Amino acid sequence: MVPGELWAKLRRTTPARIALGRVGHALPLSEVLDFQLAHARARDAVHAALDGTKLAAELAPLPVLQVESDAPDRATYLRRPDLGRRLSARSAALLAEPGGRCDVAFVIGDGLSATGVQAGAARLVRACVDALGDLAIAPVVIARAARVALSDPIGEALGARVSVMIIGERPGLSVHDSLGIYMTYAPRPGRSDAERNCISNIHGAGGLSPEEAARTLGWLLREALRRELSGVALKDDQTPALPFEDQSPA
Repeated sequence: MVPGELWAKLRRTTPARIALGRVGHALPLSEVLDFQLAHARARDAVHAALDGTKLAAELAPLPVLQVESDAPDRATYLRRPDLGRRLSARSAALLAEPGGRCDVAFVIGDGLSATGVQAGAARLVRACVDALGDLAIAPVVIARAARVALSDPIGEALGARVSVMIIGERPGLSVHDSLGIYMTYAPRPGRSDAERNCISNIHGAGGLSPEEAARTLGWLLREALRRELSGVALKDDQTPALPFEDQSPA
């Protein structure tokens, strides 16, 4: 295989920017423009504001609560990650109203890609609810200016055995609208990242589909309830859907 064919075959297997070619000493104009577009989309995803009202309408008839973190605006949120991990006083008071106990509390946070949340969170939540239909599920919480750990005080306030944060992941130059799921058993402030399970890279352009992510979450969450733990002590060791094909030489 000649080098040009080899690079072309390799390019078809990855979204990474490889073997872009050149015109003189520069990249081809099409590749430069593609890079600038990807960079602009990533920046827009980070700075975009989440339309909570529209998202709540897409989630109907599921009950929805809207809250915000202690970050007063997007610029502060980006500079102060600590403020995105705790509830505002208004939101804390809202969630303090008596609500009983539940098995699961879903939290949708804008994170670092409100674009991804706006595009795919409703479908993902519905797929997850379908996978957990026999469990008691709290009203879905939409959280503005949220970091992952904001699901801890929310889950505790709702009396949830497990909190599930669906959040916009940090965008890159190949994907700007990816979602991640972070599951925490017995949520409460002070939980560490080691006590969470993560399902990432959920998006429509070659990533994990919402339905696949929901199936994985369903297995992990039921195991978390059974074993009463989450995080590094809980591994996704479920039987693969397809048998492994041994390609080793005979």
